[in-house]
Amino acid sequence: MSAAAGTLLGMSAAPRTDKPAGRFRRMLDRLSSSPEDLESEELQEDTAASGCTRISDCSDRQIVKVTGTLRTVTLRPRAGVPALEAELFDGTAPLDVVWLGRRSIVGIEPGRKLIASGRISMSHGRRVLFNPKYELRPLGQE
Repeated sequence: MSAAAGTLLGMSAAPRTDKPAGRFRRMLDRLSSSPEDLESEELQEDTAASGCTRISDCSDRQIVKVTGTLRTVTLRPRAGVPALEAELFDGTAPLDVVWLGRRSIVGIEPGRKLIASGRISMSHGRRVLFNPKYELRPLGQE
Protein backbone atom coordinates (compact mmCIF):
# COMPACT_ATOMS: atom_id res chain seq x y z
CA MET A 1 0.00 0.00 0.00
CA SER A 2 1.37 3.43 -0.91
CA ALA A 3 1.65 6.30 1.57
CA ALA A 4 -1.07 8.19 -0.32
CA ALA A 5 -3.44 5.20 -0.11
CA GLY A 6 -2.68 4.80 3.60
CA THR A 7 -3.46 8.46 4.20
CA LEU A 8 -6.75 8.10 2.32
CA LEU A 9 -7.72 5.17 4.52
CA GLY A 10 -7.09 7.22 7.68
CA MET A 11 -3.69 5.76 8.53
CA SER A 12 -0.81 8.16 8.94
CA ALA A 13 2.27 7.60 6.84
CA ALA A 14 4.69 8.35 9.69
CA PRO A 15 4.27 7.92 13.45
CA ARG A 16 3.85 11.09 15.50
CA THR A 17 6.98 12.04 17.38
CA ASP A 18 5.79 15.14 19.22
CA LYS A 19 4.92 14.93 22.90
CA PRO A 20 1.20 14.70 23.72
CA ALA A 21 -0.10 17.82 25.43
CA GLY A 22 -3.07 16.31 27.24
CA ARG A 23 -4.04 16.78 30.86
CA PHE A 24 -2.67 13.40 31.86
CA ARG A 25 0.74 14.17 30.37
CA ARG A 26 0.91 17.60 32.06
CA MET A 27 -0.05 15.98 35.38
CA LEU A 28 2.72 13.38 34.99
CA ASP A 29 5.22 16.12 34.15
CA ARG A 30 4.25 18.08 37.28
CA LEU A 31 4.49 14.99 39.49
CA SER A 32 7.92 14.09 38.18
CA SER A 33 9.35 17.64 38.47
CA SER A 34 11.10 18.99 41.54
CA PRO A 35 9.50 21.88 43.49
CA GLU A 36 12.32 24.17 42.33
CA ASP A 37 11.63 23.31 38.68
CA LEU A 38 7.92 23.99 39.14
CA GLU A 39 8.57 27.34 40.83
CA SER A 40 11.06 28.29 38.13
CA GLU A 41 8.56 27.44 35.39
CA GLU A 42 5.81 29.44 37.10
CA LEU A 43 8.08 32.48 37.52
CA GLN A 44 9.08 32.33 33.84
CA GLU A 45 5.40 32.30 32.85
CA ASP A 46 4.81 35.38 35.05
CA THR A 47 7.73 37.15 33.35
CA ALA A 48 6.35 36.42 29.88
CA ALA A 49 2.82 37.46 30.86
CA SER A 50 3.92 40.80 32.35
CA GLY A 51 6.01 41.83 29.34
CA CYS A 52 9.20 42.01 31.39
CA THR A 53 12.71 41.03 30.34
CA ARG A 54 14.10 37.70 31.58
CA ILE A 55 16.98 38.34 33.99
CA SER A 56 19.19 35.86 32.11
CA ASP A 57 18.78 38.02 28.97
CA CYS A 58 19.90 41.25 30.72
CA SER A 59 23.33 42.62 29.95
CA ASP A 60 25.56 45.25 31.54
CA ARG A 61 24.34 48.89 31.30
CA GLN A 62 20.97 47.87 29.86
CA ILE A 63 17.78 49.61 31.02
CA VAL A 64 15.32 46.86 31.94
CA LYS A 65 12.02 46.00 33.55
CA VAL A 66 12.14 42.66 35.38
CA THR A 67 9.83 40.72 37.67
CA GLY A 68 10.31 37.87 40.10
CA THR A 69 10.24 36.75 43.71
CA LEU A 70 12.51 38.08 46.44
CA ARG A 71 14.54 35.18 47.82
CA THR A 72 16.55 37.02 50.48
CA VAL A 73 16.56 40.49 52.01
CA THR A 74 19.56 41.72 54.04
CA LEU A 75 20.93 44.94 55.47
CA ARG A 76 24.53 45.29 54.32
CA PRO A 77 26.39 48.63 54.56
CA ARG A 78 28.31 49.75 51.46
CA ALA A 79 31.14 52.24 52.04
CA GLY A 80 29.69 53.17 55.43
CA VAL A 81 26.22 53.86 54.02
CA PRO A 82 23.30 51.58 54.92
CA ALA A 83 22.08 49.50 51.99
CA LEU A 84 19.10 47.18 51.77
CA GLU A 85 19.95 44.27 49.46
CA ALA A 86 17.54 41.71 48.05
CA GLU A 87 17.96 38.84 45.63
CA LEU A 88 15.27 38.77 42.93
CA PHE A 89 14.75 35.52 41.04
CA ASP A 90 12.61 35.08 37.93
CA GLY A 91 13.22 31.40 37.20
CA THR A 92 16.15 32.04 34.87
CA ALA A 93 18.81 33.86 36.94
CA PRO A 94 19.24 35.86 40.16
CA LEU A 95 19.51 39.66 40.29
CA ASP A 96 20.77 41.67 43.26
CA VAL A 97 18.51 44.66 43.94
CA VAL A 98 20.12 47.33 46.17
CA TRP A 99 18.52 50.37 47.75
CA LEU A 100 21.31 52.67 48.98
CA GLY A 101 20.70 54.72 52.12
CA ARG A 102 17.79 52.52 53.25
CA ARG A 103 17.65 50.28 56.30
CA SER A 104 14.23 48.85 55.47
CA ILE A 105 11.33 49.29 53.08
CA VAL A 106 7.80 48.28 54.01
CA GLY A 107 6.74 45.29 51.90
CA ILE A 108 10.26 44.30 50.84
CA GLU A 109 10.51 40.84 52.40
CA PRO A 110 11.46 37.32 51.30
CA GLY A 111 8.77 35.60 49.23
CA ARG A 112 7.25 38.84 47.95
CA LYS A 113 6.82 39.32 44.20
CA LEU A 114 7.72 42.61 42.58
CA ILE A 115 8.43 44.38 39.31
CA ALA A 116 11.62 46.47 39.23
CA SER A 117 13.04 48.74 36.55
CA GLY A 118 16.32 50.57 36.12
CA ARG A 119 19.81 50.16 34.68
CA ILE A 120 21.58 46.83 35.21
CA SER A 121 25.23 46.84 36.21
CA MET A 122 27.67 43.99 36.79
CA SER A 123 29.49 43.66 40.11
CA HIS A 124 31.78 40.71 40.85
CA GLY A 125 30.14 38.72 38.05
CA ARG A 126 26.56 39.27 39.30
CA ARG A 127 23.82 41.44 37.87
CA VAL A 128 22.91 44.36 40.16
CA LEU A 129 20.11 46.92 40.01
CA PHE A 130 20.74 50.00 42.21
CA ASN A 131 17.86 52.13 43.55
CA PRO A 132 15.27 50.77 41.10
CA LYS A 133 11.75 51.97 40.55
CA TYR A 134 9.64 49.12 41.86
CA GLU A 135 6.07 47.93 42.16
CA LEU A 136 5.04 45.38 44.76
CA ARG A 137 2.71 42.70 43.42
CA PRO A 138 -0.54 42.24 45.36
CA LEU A 139 -0.40 39.52 48.01
CA GLY A 140 -3.47 37.76 46.55
CA GLN A 141 -1.59 36.98 43.30
CA GLU A 142 1.09 34.98 45.10
